[in-house]
Amino acid sequence: MIYQKVTVKNPTGLHLRPAGILCKEAMKYKSLITFSFEGCTANAKSVLSVLGACVKCGDEIQLACEGTDEKEAMEALVTAIENGLGE
Repeated sequence: MIYQKVTVKNPTGLHLRPAGILCKEAMKYKSLITFSFEGCTANAKSVLSVLGACVKCGDEIQLACEGTDEKEAMEALVTAIENGLGE
C-alpha cells in the first residue's frame, strides 16, 4: 500500500463533475483506491463517497492505493487532481 498527500486545487472542490472525473480515473485501475480527509475515508471509485467527503478547494487529502497497479494509479490520480480535474 502506498500513500501520498495532495492538495485539491480546482476552485469548486470535489463537487459532482470533478468527483465524476476522479472516479472515472480511479476505475481504470484494479487497485483499491481510497482517500482520507478530516478523519473520514472515501472510496475514490464511488461518486457518492467522494461527494460525501465534502472536500473544498485548498483542502489536503491523503490518497491510498493498494494492489498490483498501485504506483500507476497513484501517479495518474495525483496528476489529475493537480491539474484541476477538468476545471
